[in-house]
Amino acid sequence: MSRSRRFSIATIVLNSPEMAARGHRVLAARGSKLAESKINVPGVRFFSASSQRRQILDVATLPDRLVPHYQQTAASSLLSLQWPRPPRNILLMPKLHAPQVIISAVEFAKHVRSNYPGLNLVFEAHVAKHIHDSLPFPIYATDPVGSSDQYAKKIDLVTTMGGDGTILRAASLFSMHNSVPPILSFSMGTLGFLGEWKFDEYKRAWRECYMSGCPVGVEDLGDPHTRAATACQQSGRQVDHDDAQPGDWDSVRGNGKCMGLNRTSKILLRNRLRVGIYDSEGNNINEQLIPTSTAEPDLGSDLTQDGFSLQYPKRSSSISGGIPPSLHAINEVSIDRGAHPHLAIIDIYVNNHFLTESVADGILISTPTGSTAYSLSAGGSIVHPLVKSLLITPISPRSLSFRPLVLPLHTKVALRLSKRNRGRELPVSIDGKRRVGVTIGMEVRVEGERLEKTAEGWRGGVPCVIRASSNGDGEGISEDDDSWVGGLNGLLKFNYPFGEPGEAH
Repeated sequence: MSRSRRFSIATIVLNSPEMAARGHRVLAARGSKLAESKINVPGVRFFSASSQRRQILDVATLPDRLVPHYQQTAASSLLSLQWPRPPRNILLMPKLHAPQVIISAVEFAKHVRSNYPGLNLVFEAHVAKHIHDSLPFPIYATDPVGSSDQYAKKIDLVTTMGGDGTILRAASLFSMHNSVPPILSFSMGTLGFLGEWKFDEYKRAWRECYMSGCPVGVEDLGDPHTRAATACQQSGRQVDHDDAQPGDWDSVRGNGKCMGLNRTSKILLRNRLRVGIYDSEGNNINEQLIPTSTAEPDLGSDLTQDGFSLQYPKRSSSISGGIPPSLHAINEVSIDRGAHPHLAIIDIYVNNHFLTESVADGILISTPTGSTAYSLSAGGSIVHPLVKSLLITPISPRSLSFRPLVLPLHTKVALRLSKRNRGRELPVSIDGKRRVGVTIGMEVRVEGERLEKTAEGWRGGVPCVIRASSNGDGEGISEDDDSWVGGLNGLLKFNYPFGEPGEAH
């Protein structure tokens, strides 16, 4: 494709390493004579750019995902994060429509890129379009169509900057996959019950997460960014995975020594729900919902910039064969009456046994993580995220005796639309996003996702990096409950007293 344009710097979006080499040879040959010239290089797009613009490259060119190890210890019910090598591909997800958060994301990106060599920063396509002008290095993005598969193949670690909705957005990118990268979250939203870190702690938080598993002892975590770089040295501590190499960490500048195996980041593996949508004939129709299962806004496959198109090659889904994909929810699945004036009538089955006919505004099936979200507003119980369970919560039921239920995690729950719904279509939402409308005879089948420890590591759940308390009691109780209890008291104001402190009640 031939374009004529004046350039201060040529910015290139490349579809492959071969095209990158070809494009760079063209630029080298023409040098400063690029101005007002015409270049015809298939697969290369040039844009008008300022001196700070750099490349937006395709995620497909990155190395494959590095899967960390999660270790169980007797002292804690949380898991310990163990990177066999430094993570490389980082998905950075700032809160949408929040200019101040974008400024913080730029600050964070510049810091980690300059102090932790070898990192590849990935953004959602619509974010990359607006942020890459502010970054003096290449970043990566992918076509929203098929992005879920690309993220699952390439992303080592996800960093979110926003509230709980940003974390849900990150989790939804992997809603069709049973292996999710760790999520490091900074609370910069409205509530931030799931966010563990304040943004002004980002240097410490990032370092602890990035260095977690480096097989060398640490002397001091205080002021690590003022010390000169020191190479990791092999410790006498036995490493439980063979591929951990101290030399892999040697290139990290200005971060002191590695943390050591006894100072790892803690992981809370949040349970998810497996969701299947079935038509009136019993056929799973999840595959029809795949285009709407990612968190990308509907901006189309081509994003425009200065009159030129930023295009990515189309990729087919990796889901093949006769097994329908499962959708996953970290918070809840809901069926509600939508805009209809009449209550929704839904038959509820538990492990293939009829439980009850619900006549209500709707029904929620929630995880313990989701117990402090929609379910809580509907009158459901608060459940600790380490409790392996799922919740059935009615939304404004007609009968006052219809109370919320807490069931074992692997209970099979089916929600079937009753014939008494008069042919209405009711919306089904997963983590707050509408997925499909269901009609009479259709079913929504839900059960807890199984967590499995395989040779490749843990499968299932959403691993969230947790701020561990330094005041553990030796048995891990205080460490495990510190942030959750603090969130209940500080954010949800659990059992908050009336009046000012000290007043008579």
